[in-house]
Amino acid sequence: MEIAKRLEGIGEYYFSQKLREIDELNKNGKQVINLGIGSPDLPPHPDVISVLQEESRKPNVHAYQSYKGAAALRNSISEWYKKWYNVSLDAETEILPLSGSKEGIMHLAMTYLNPGDLVLVPNPGYPTYRAAGRLAGGVVTEYILKEENNWFPDFEELEMILHGQENGKVKLMFVNYPQMPTGQLPTKKLFAQLVVFAKKHNLLIVHDNPYSFILNNDPMSILEIPGAKEVAVELNSLSKSHNMAGWRIGMLCGAKERIGEVLRFKSNMDSGMFLPLQLAAARALTLDKEWQDEVNAVYTKRREKVFQLLDTLHCKYDKRQAGLFVWAAIPAGYKDGYELSNEVLSNSNVFITPGGIFGSAGDQHVRVSLCAEEEKIKQAIERMERVKQKI
Repeated sequence: MEIAKRLEGIGEYYFSQKLREIDELNKNGKQVINLGIGSPDLPPHPDVISVLQEESRKPNVHAYQSYKGAAALRNSISEWYKKWYNVSLDAETEILPLSGSKEGIMHLAMTYLNPGDLVLVPNPGYPTYRAAGRLAGGVVTEYILKEENNWFPDFEELEMILHGQENGKVKLMFVNYPQMPTGQLPTKKLFAQLVVFAKKHNLLIVHDNPYSFILNNDPMSILEIPGAKEVAVELNSLSKSHNMAGWRIGMLCGAKERIGEVLRFKSNMDSGMFLPLQLAAARALTLDKEWQDEVNAVYTKRREKVFQLLDTLHCKYDKRQAGLFVWAAIPAGYKDGYELSNEVLSNSNVFITPGGIFGSAGDQHVRVSLCAEEEKIKQAIERMERVKQKI
């Protein structure tokens, strides 16, 4: 059977392949320490789990749910946005709960892209932006992020990209701050520039914002900027901020018109998430700063260990990064991050992510996850140091 043409150029997700390879190594007794994946290993708050347990026991919660999500969850999202971002959202019309924000990336691409439409994606950036754009029939156009520009878009370069596009209309621009994989924090000036740029070129900014609470004391939303709802929507998630990655709880926030348009697509793809999950998520969104500080205290200690690991590899990094990872430049002598990653896996049975999977601008980098216990990171360092001693 011939596969659909939309899959041409779309390979299996890198981590899907790599996890199989690591599984095979483990079956052969290698005991690989995986420092590549950004899946929180800490549990959600006990109250969140209690709500899920209690609500699941009720006999009347197992039916199909509203396509636009339970009112309790939408109200909690609205209150959460006001509390943390100072953004006012109408719970009835400006919020759409998602089964994880990753599906929202695909929904937005399918809702707005016609074959041949251009979509701007960051390089380096989350690979799903590229894949979603291509699957929807769009023409993916990368904009390069550079360390010397604080990993921010170069607006002069963007103007040149758009000026050079004789065919096709630029419809979407994916943006992600705190940025993954670089950990770069946003500024209000940056968000304001993006809003001005979008208005000038009549395109929609999609801001993907799952990392704003991890190792960051100043969570920001692009929707804080006056007039942003006219040209921007924001994806957010409880996966990283509330240790609920496997629960698949996300949200799309924006103007009533945008929410309605995306709902037209989404409502043909699913039937709403399990109600107890939504009610537990609503409880998670009421947690105070004390709990968030406790989580970040754990990540702070782990990050110090990761810095030590990267020092062992002679990599260079910025200590001001936010998010669940540390992004680092590889030392001279290596062709790219793949070579360093493969060497570390082969010699030390430790997996770190090559930066090239996030785009060509990441080729000379690696990314290390904080989603492993301090003891595991310490073991990884000891393994690397033993290899160095043998050499």
